[in-house]
Order: sequence, then C-alpha cells, then structure tokens
Amino acid sequence: MQTDRPPVVMTVLRDSATVPETPEQPARAPWMTPDRRRRLLIGAVLVWALAITGLVVFRQDGGGTAPAAAPAPSPSESEGPLTVPAIYEAVLPSVVRITAEGAGESTGTGVLANADGTVLTANHVIDGARTITVTYADGTESGATVAQSDPASDIAVLLPETLPETLVPATLGGGAGVGDTVVAIGNPLGLTATTTSGVVSGLGRTLDRGNDPDLPGLIQFDAAVNPGSSGGPLINDRAEVVGIVVALANPTDAGTFIGIGFAVPIGAALGAGEGTGQAPPL
Repeated sequence: MQTDRPPVVMTVLRDSATVPETPEQPARAPWMTPDRRRRLLIGAVLVWALAITGLVVFRQDGGGTAPAAAPAPSPSESEGPLTVPAIYEAVLPSVVRITAEGAGESTGTGVLANADGTVLTANHVIDGARTITVTYADGTESGATVAQSDPASDIAVLLPETLPETLVPATLGGGAGVGDTVVAIGNPLGLTATTTSGVVSGLGRTLDRGNDPDLPGLIQFDAAVNPGSSGGPLINDRAEVVGIVVALANPTDAGTFIGIGFAVPIGAALGAGEGTGQAPPL
C-alpha cells in the first residue's frame, strides 16, 4: 500500500564563492498609470496658472524695479479775482495824500502813475493852491508842482520834487463794466489809507457842476467816498486802476456819501482811450 508523500526537492550545494540563486521577483506595475497621468496634468495646470498670476501682479506692481508712471500733466489754475484785502495791499503803496494850501487848506488823494513819480489826482484838489505837499505811503513827504491840469475833465498831473526810497507805481487798467467789483482807496475826512468796496453801478454818467461845464462819461459806483477821497484810485478786482475818483452825489448841503460816487475813467484821465499804463500825457 502506497502512502502519498510530498515530492523531494533536490538542492545542489555550491562552494562558498558561489552566490545562491535569487528567487524570482514579482513583476512591477507600470509607472505611468492613468491616475498618475491625470494628477500630473492637474499639477501642471496649477503651476501654469500660478505663473501667469505672478506675472500679472509683477507688471501691475512694477516688480520693484520698473519706473513709476509719470503723472499726467494738469493745467495750472488761471489767475482769479483778488480779494479786497489783497487789492488794498497791492495798491496802497501807490496811493499818496495831497495837502494843498491856498486861500485855505484842502486834503485829497492821488495815485502814483509812473516810475518817474508822476501823480494823478483830481484837479479841484489842487486848484488855486500856492503850495502842494505829497505824503507817500511810507510817511515821507515831498513838495510837488502842477505839471499839467485839465479842468474840463477835472484831472491834474503833479510832479513831486523828491521820491520815496521805494517807488511803487500803480497798474493802470482798462474799462469797467456794470456790476464789476471795485475798491476805492483814499483819505476821506482826513482818515488816511481808507479802503471801501462796492460795484460799478452805471457808466456814461454826466455830473452837473453848476457854473462849470458838465462832466460827462463818468463811472458811477457805490463804494463809499467822502471829501478827501477826491483824486484817489478806483480799482478793479485785478488791482488795476480803472478810474480817478472826482465826486459824489450831493443832493443836500451835507456833502456826505449817500451811495453814489463818480470817477473819471482811466482812459479819459490819461487822454489815451483805454489807457496803457504809460506816462500820462496831460
């Protein structure tokens, strides 16, 4: 009777220099599987997206090295109208006080109209005077003579004997329009360096001077003026002299301001149309 036994495996013994036979290794799975291919593709897409985003940020921020964009040019502000304090400050150095002595003493105002010290004023301020004294804004005084006068326009030109250390002639302007802002500087009732402001109320006004010929073509304004203001400058909002103050409406014997003043336009005062800021030809 035979008995089932496991088969005998024969092994050949080798000497010590012989490497024993390595058992057979199992076959490796393929490296590039569909799952790995999908993961690699997703990773590549993410890296590309991050690279594009970084490039955009770099360009927007300048990357720390790119020059900053130059600011766009913008137009400068145009010169606008000046305030009353600015007008006063600009023109006051050109305003003088005039003291005329004759049969009596009268006080008026004048304005430096040229670099040679020529002074424009109202003719009636110095009419009949034996001596004329001009007091500048810095307080210095000088005698003056009448260079020319025109009673028909009530304008006179004075020539001082000496000039102040710093001479500041006024800028003589052009025409005035109804509603324009104006400033008057003068010495009303002896109150030196007084300024008032208002508007041009009318143009081409004619002043009845009684026994003297009428004075036509005047600027009517409502900036307060009083005796002593005569001969002073009427100034626009660009600090330009547009007229010479000569009168106020006086329906009573009081002779005080009631809201209506008159000035000879600077063109008529200079005898040269609109006026150019040159030496008065009177």
